[in-house]
Amino acid sequence: MQTIDELIRQRAGDDSVGLMWSDRTWTHRQVVTAQAERAAVLASLRRPGPFHVALLLDNVPEYVFWMGAAALAGAVLVGGNPTHRGDELARDLSHTECQLLVTNLEYRALVEGHDLGVALPPERILVIDDPSGDGDEKADTAYGTLLGDVAGAALPDPAVTLVTEESLGLLLFTSGTSGAPKACLCSQGRLARIGGIVAQMFELTSDDVCYMAMPLFHSNALMAGWAPALNAGATVALRERFSASQFLIDVRRYGVTYFNYVGKPLSYILATPELPDDADNTLRRAFGNEAAEADVARFAERFGCTVQDAYGSTEGGASVQRTPDTPRGALGRALPGTLIINPETGEECPRAVFDQDGRLLNAEEAIGEMVNQAGGAGFEGYWRNAEAESARVRNGWYWTGDLAYRDHDDFFYFGGRDFDWLRVDGENFSAAPVEGVLQRHPDVVLASVYAVPDTVVGDQVMTTLLLRPGSTFEPEEFAGFLAGESDMGTKWAPRYVRITEELPVTATTKVLKRVLRNEGWRSPDPVWWRPQKDAPYRLLTAADADDLDRAIAGR
Repeated sequence: MQTIDELIRQRAGDDSVGLMWSDRTWTHRQVVTAQAERAAVLASLRRPGPFHVALLLDNVPEYVFWMGAAALAGAVLVGGNPTHRGDELARDLSHTECQLLVTNLEYRALVEGHDLGVALPPERILVIDDPSGDGDEKADTAYGTLLGDVAGAALPDPAVTLVTEESLGLLLFTSGTSGAPKACLCSQGRLARIGGIVAQMFELTSDDVCYMAMPLFHSNALMAGWAPALNAGATVALRERFSASQFLIDVRRYGVTYFNYVGKPLSYILATPELPDDADNTLRRAFGNEAAEADVARFAERFGCTVQDAYGSTEGGASVQRTPDTPRGALGRALPGTLIINPETGEECPRAVFDQDGRLLNAEEAIGEMVNQAGGAGFEGYWRNAEAESARVRNGWYWTGDLAYRDHDDFFYFGGRDFDWLRVDGENFSAAPVEGVLQRHPDVVLASVYAVPDTVVGDQVMTTLLLRPGSTFEPEEFAGFLAGESDMGTKWAPRYVRITEELPVTATTKVLKRVLRNEGWRSPDPVWWRPQKDAPYRLLTAADADDLDRAIAGR
């Protein structure tokens, strides 16, 4: 077993291309030199207390340099999320007790005037694109001067840094799509081990070019992108921010062979205009999670590559691996002791039953929470959050917070998040199967399903649809489509349909359902609704919304 520190040191004499960004390239040797120099900066600026260093940057070379610097110096890297704002972002940095922040002028503005904690006063903020140091009168040195003073620094002495497999390497924030993010602990050994597994799974070598468009503060980019590339000695090609329209351009420009993703980027890429030569490219493998089943197949066919969608959590408490015989739509098989549990009864859920077309027939009873009876040996905890740890590991079992179902051959299928439960007319069901049905509609790019209050009791189903360019919502046609889908549960048909041109998403393109739920039918977009269950869809008016609000208030 290795550490990230050791993997970086192995690249110190490698003169092959290690990093590409925009029109620039760096050899592995140059990357390691830049990382060693920044590790020297960290050593000079270290103060008593947790050695936590925050990065608040897009996917730029400096991010890679500082990630490696933190590993070499024995520091803990905290990835700041630039889609957070104000007190939310300040809370992330103060909660994790960061004593140094590396950012740029654009993102520095996000934290100005906010309390970042006693360990992080303004003079402890390094601004990479402000070499004059004039951006803050309290800055005691400019960024360029700091690096100039350590130019050509040697790799840190391992006898001083004392990095081991157990050394804490990262604090990874959970996505926070339903609540406040938690900072998950990740040791250097765990990240290195995961990187080795992924590199072996996809047979990555030094000849591969790994495209990283997912934000580097997220576990997917690190565990499915950077760590595997580092393990294989592959080239990293950075995209500052994900762009569906630039995806294929970048693949051809850099000679990309491997691409990692999380959330819905495949959907966005597939929504771009299709061209006859799309498959004429170097991409061979794509790996990620949370893609729609239909998108996995369409992406593989259109771009001439293999797509593997799997399940794994930031916390590392449970995982599901594909096998050669994994059925279409399934995640794969899990380790013994992984069960699907009804969270209300504590009993194991019945196995899934499918029709001849592979459609789930007993979703209400088969879907439950994925639980690892082994206690989540891979789960290393949360930073100063005992309450969240207790909720995650209960009675010796690791509760993933994710919904799933399992067939009679022990294949697992993803069913959504635990906050994706809806209760309609006394029945519980998950949003994910409903989304799967809606995304079969030829005009739908993405469907997000969530609960809104019923005027009497429980929930009603609302969906927000992102349509393909040039498409319009036809209410009668949509109702007919729903009626024709044999696996559309009797309680699943959306009562409310919001049509949008842009979904609220995290930096990893995960839909922020809490935003959609909070807006409900008070949406800035047009909302179609059925006043009664089987009535025709019609546009919801301001008067309708007022009536609904009064009914909810008085129920």
